Amino acid sequence: MTDDLPTRYRCTKCGNLTRFDVTETLRTRSFHHFTLGGDVQIEEVETLAHDIESVSCRWCGSGDGVVSEALADPV
Repeated sequence: MTDDLPTRYRCTKCGNLTRFDVTETLRTRSFHHFTLGGDVQIEEVETLAHDIESVSCRWCGSGDGVVSEALADPV
C-alpha cells in the first residue's frame, strides 16, 4: 500500500468495505508547547514512519482475506 494514492480495504471472504481492525505503528516528530501551568499543546506533527502491521475484517474476523484497493478516480 502506498501513502500517495487513496486506498480502501475490502474483505474477499464476506464483502465488507467499511469495518476493519487495523494494527499499525506510527513514528512522529512533534513540537510540544507547555504552559507554565503544565498544560501541553502539540503542534507541527510530522510523520516519520507509518507501517500497517495487520488488517482483519470486523464482520467475519478474516485477516488473510482483506485486500487493499486503489480508490476509483473521482469524476
